[in-house]
Amino acid sequence: MKETVTSRILWNNAGKTGAILGLVSAAFMFISQATAGIGSPIAVTALNMLLWTAKFIGCIWLMRHFMLKLCSRYEGVTNAVTMRYGTIIALLSALIYSAFLLANLLFISPDLVDMQFDQVMQMYSGMLDSNSLTMMENMRASYPQIAFFSQLMYCFLYGTLLSFILSRYIPKNDPFANYGTGEDGEQQK
Repeated sequence: MKETVTSRILWNNAGKTGAILGLVSAAFMFISQATAGIGSPIAVTALNMLLWTAKFIGCIWLMRHFMLKLCSRYEGVTNAVTMRYGTIIALLSALIYSAFLLANLLFISPDLVDMQFDQVMQMYSGMLDSNSLTMMENMRASYPQIAFFSQLMYCFLYGTLLSFILSRYIPKNDPFANYGTGEDGEQQK
């Protein structure tokens, strides 16, 4: 007999799953960052697109896998429970991924921010006036915090939308399960 799903079980499983998804996303971030030194810009772009596609499909597959695993391990799992489970996973994985991004920008490779801002300034310096250039320079110091919160919101919203879509079909419901039976469970003629 399976154990009934409770809020505590939901948060415990979502914590483990969120950690896995957050660490997978962070690993892809570091792999993508390491490919920047390959040399050819076309090869780097193609490899980063391939990595992004693998991460995108992998995260969808992992979310689906963990939702199905929850349904198979516990009793009383409904579509609403899987939606809540997916939302909690999205929050926790977004928090872990964003924390790794912030640590990367502040401690691991702080020169990355300067390099990116220098590239943007070179590209757009002819189109921007002095006020805009000054504003860009002022924004450089707070870029890690901006990146943290924007990635946190983006990943949470993406994960919530994904859990909404997946929870519509997990667990599978038979719309004709009670067809032909009355309120008292008797077969109707």
